[in-house]
Amino acid sequence: MNTKKNKRLWMTSTACLSFLLLATCIHASPSDPGPALNVPVVYYKLNNGLKVVLSQNKTAPTIAVGVYYNIGFRIEPKNRTGFAHLFEHMMFQGSQNLGKMEFVRLVQKNGGTLNGSTRFDFTNYFEVMPAHKLETALWAEADRMKGLAITQANLTNQQGVVKNEVKVNVLNQPYGGFPWLDMPQYANENWYNAHNFYGDLADLDSAKLEDVDSFFKTYYSPNNAVVVVMGDFEVADAKKWVEQFFSVIPSSNIPAKPDISEPKQEKEKRSVKEDKLANKPAIAIAYKMPEKNTPEYFAMGLIDQMLIEGNDSKLYQSLVQEKGYTSAVNGGINYLGNMFDYNGPMVFMSDCIYDSTVKPESIIAEYDKAIDQLDKVSQADLDLAIIKMRSTLYDILGGGLGIGKLNILASFALFYDNPSMINTLEDNFKKVTPELIQKTAKEYLRSTNRTILIVDPKASKS
Repeated sequence: MNTKKNKRLWMTSTACLSFLLLATCIHASPSDPGPALNVPVVYYKLNNGLKVVLSQNKTAPTIAVGVYYNIGFRIEPKNRTGFAHLFEHMMFQGSQNLGKMEFVRLVQKNGGTLNGSTRFDFTNYFEVMPAHKLETALWAEADRMKGLAITQANLTNQQGVVKNEVKVNVLNQPYGGFPWLDMPQYANENWYNAHNFYGDLADLDSAKLEDVDSFFKTYYSPNNAVVVVMGDFEVADAKKWVEQFFSVIPSSNIPAKPDISEPKQEKEKRSVKEDKLANKPAIAIAYKMPEKNTPEYFAMGLIDQMLIEGNDSKLYQSLVQEKGYTSAVNGGINYLGNMFDYNGPMVFMSDCIYDSTVKPESIIAEYDKAIDQLDKVSQADLDLAIIKMRSTLYDILGGGLGIGKLNILASFALFYDNPSMINTLEDNFKKVTPELIQKTAKEYLRSTNRTILIVDPKASKS
């Protein structure tokens, strides 16, 4: 699972392609924005319901293949917290024709790299390989979609691996789970949004072999998935291999999605979490987000740029440069990804570790001042935020050998049945006006719509 600390590793610019993409926006302005984003998209479905996205780009002799399943930890079974993440691990334990860890070795021995992750609303698997290995990558992904090696030995082994991961990353780590894992549990009311998605140790132990088998047959089916192929390939070849390897896999009966809606928050929430391993206090402040793809949603993306992102942001200037309360301010929309790759209730959040001589009320007061300033936002302020957002978007798209772009294409295919929406993002941000910024801030950045979580290290000194 990619946490806040490492989630950007596979999105960070790592190739010349990333630099070339960014160069068009760094010197741009809203009046002269440069070339519009135009990601090539071929989109269709197989008879068994599998969604397929093909995006050709012959810049480098590589291909990326991603298989995204429309099941994340948000809607994992009740009393089985951490199950979606546990199952992600199971997918590397062998299939019909590839033994335990042979999938990994197959990719690596052919000069490729691979990974997978569990997010709020999907679980994904991807590999980047030399262009001539596209057929191999598609065959291997289809092989494990067709038949996973579900055995008690594999389950027991991976239960131990995931439990150790929880202990290392959360239970035995200062600020473990703060705030990426903690905040959803404090801010949300609906169990689907508010449970411990990394997994309670008892729940992980209670997972049965029949649970795994049922989960696989239900959610890891072609009609609940999308295959994305991106890079240096011929469309006709990709279509032929996708049809050959995936069309024979039967679809399943997908249960109706549970109600994941959140009630409107009308009262500020404040909580304190003691952390015996922390040596300084920390604070996280989260505001419930507007509904996806509304004008207010895109306005919040620009508000994020104004308040949090970069050294020129209002909160960095006030909390770091002027007051010296902290050395850094983290934040954004969707700590386990980005503002585009989720499909349900979400928070706009920021956090910082601060000196013990500072009162949390002093930090909260700076948030209120920064938010109040949005009521006077000018067109020049908005223009700068749009340039920063465009840079952020292109950084995502070019990062991780292109996996950032693949990630958005897959998400838009899964969530909206329309991966071409990727080419509309810039225009939607450009439609935001200063008046919309003011309206959105008034409605969504009100104190009664926020949750404040403070890490108290005092227990470590007792």
